[in-house]
Amino acid sequence: MSATGYPSPNQAPYPMPQPGSYSMSPYPVPQGGYGDPSHAPPPAGFNMGYPPQPQPGQPIMYQPAGHGPMPDYGGPNMGSPGGISPAPALAPAPASVPVGVPPGLEYLTQVDQILIHQKVELLEAFIGFETNNQYEIKNSLGQKIYKAKEKNDCCTRNCCGALRSFDMKIKDNTDREVIRLIRPYRCASCWCPCCLQELEVQAPPGTTIGYVSQDWHPCVPNFSIQGANRETVMKLEGPCFACNCCSDVNFELKGKDGGKSIGRISKQWSGLLKEVFTDTDNFGIQFPLDMDVKMKAVLMGACFLIDFMFFEKVGETNQRNTVFS
Repeated sequence: MSATGYPSPNQAPYPMPQPGSYSMSPYPVPQGGYGDPSHAPPPAGFNMGYPPQPQPGQPIMYQPAGHGPMPDYGGPNMGSPGGISPAPALAPAPASVPVGVPPGLEYLTQVDQILIHQKVELLEAFIGFETNNQYEIKNSLGQKIYKAKEKNDCCTRNCCGALRSFDMKIKDNTDREVIRLIRPYRCASCWCPCCLQELEVQAPPGTTIGYVSQDWHPCVPNFSIQGANRETVMKLEGPCFACNCCSDVNFELKGKDGGKSIGRISKQWSGLLKEVFTDTDNFGIQFPLDMDVKMKAVLMGACFLIDFMFFEKVGETNQRNTVFS
């Protein structure tokens, strides 16, 4: 018997999709999405190589994937019903690069959400010795599009804790560095607004495309998403208490003047054991599909800065900073 949604060898090929047969769920997606198998599947419109016919005046909404039949990844069956091969682990590169898009960021032109999963560091989990953070960045189908790794020295990591400075290299599936994140060291002080946190985003490395800058606020963790000339493009507003206790923590993305939410950075609840004994975090980022691809990259940088500021642990001590750090 064939898997649901796939034709058996005795059936006719897929018919061409008819206009109006697909729909796209508007933002926000149901809470608890981001690829968890126990939650609802990705919204309609994200298809494995079969892009839908767009509605009049609507953009085509699908993850970057090659069109046509799915390739065979290792013989029949492969543990799936009907011998259908699973989706590839790595997202295939887009066939063309739009004009003005930094090399390597073409993956981001066709997505409106990405997932960031921090890798478990066994040395850190067992003896509390802080190691360089490593992450996998995936699309909503679970296909890896980037990998990221923190770079600094042992003394900085274990003495400065979550406030530490770092360079983070983000590489694509060909091991080419496409984004670099630079965070300077800033001490934490509740009464010193001059020590607010900041992150520079470069794509390609050496070319600044934007900044993430913390805004001082007495109660709420706020950030400005800025362009290359430090002009404010968007705002991020977090909750009064950025505490991940049995639920997700959402940072709402809004226009530079506030107003209605247009996206979100969510820290997902990973389960009691992971939350208590490790600092491996899972994040989801949502943004408009037609957003400037450079700003999508800056939002990725904002996600990493939020992780270090509020959810990073060192040894046995929880190093979550206050909203003023």
